[in-house]
Formats: sequence, structure tokens, C-alpha cells
Amino acid sequence: MPKLSLALAAVLALTGVANAATLNKKNMPLDVATRLAQSAVEACAADKYNVSVAVVDRAGNLRALLRADAAGPHTLDSATRKAYTSASTRTPTAVMVENIAKNPSAAELTTLEGFLVLAGGVPVKSGDETIGAIGVGGAPSGAIDEACAVAAIDANAELLQ
Repeated sequence: MPKLSLALAAVLALTGVANAATLNKKNMPLDVATRLAQSAVEACAADKYNVSVAVVDRAGNLRALLRADAAGPHTLDSATRKAYTSASTRTPTAVMVENIAKNPSAAELTTLEGFLVLAGGVPVKSGDETIGAIGVGGAPSGAIDEACAVAAIDANAELLQ
């Protein structure tokens, strides 16, 4: 009988641990992803830049992808990869560029499948939690791509509460 009680206690203890490990995380809803993408395209268009914009969820899965009418075909891939890179690392890609310049051994990050270490990818947060990222590709510089992404996040701040 003591062995049975000990086994039952062990099962109950493990059940409690399993319940405690359940995760509840915020994620990127489709309507927010769509609004962010449209806002970034519009922010760049206001300065006469034709870009593509990708918005991914916290796991890097594509939620929205828009290409301005005159954006180059390559911009779809660059925007998607910048968004994925930023979501994966929870870091703006411009910061990654700087970090790799300071630490050459970190350059191996550029070999990871799906990564693109160029400025233009920005994490999207709800409070302190990263719920995804936005990537912009096609402006004359990564800094301009990033500015359009930040403008889109700022314009939709009420949706990210």
C-alpha cells in the first residue's frame, strides 16, 4: 500500500507541474497585421518609396504581405525575411547589423535559413511582450525601411495595447 500511495503522490505532483507549464502568450491578430502592413506601405508612399511590407506573428509565421504597385519583385522576399529575423530575435534588424559589425563571430547569424540581417525589421510589441514583427523592403536604405515600419507601429499604437 505505501508504494501505491507514493506512486499516486508522484503522479499528482507531476500533474501540477504540467498545469503550471501552460503558456498564455499574446500573438499577432490578422486585422492588426493587415493594418500595420497597409500603414507601412502608406508611410513609405508618402515619401514616394515603393516598398513591400511583411508582418509576422511571434513565431515568425507570415500574417500579412503587401507590395506597392511599383515595388520590385525582390522586395517581397526581403520584407518577409527582415520580419522573420526581427521576430526570431526580438530585436530590430538594424541593431543586429550594428552588433555583427562589433562582433565578427556573430556574422554566422547571416547563414541561418530565413534570416536577412539588413535594417528594416522591427519587433511589434503589445505592452512588454513581442507579438510579432514588421519588415519593410524596397526603399533606398534600410534606415528608411525601418522608419516606415516604426511609423506604422506608431500609427496603430491603440491596437497594440
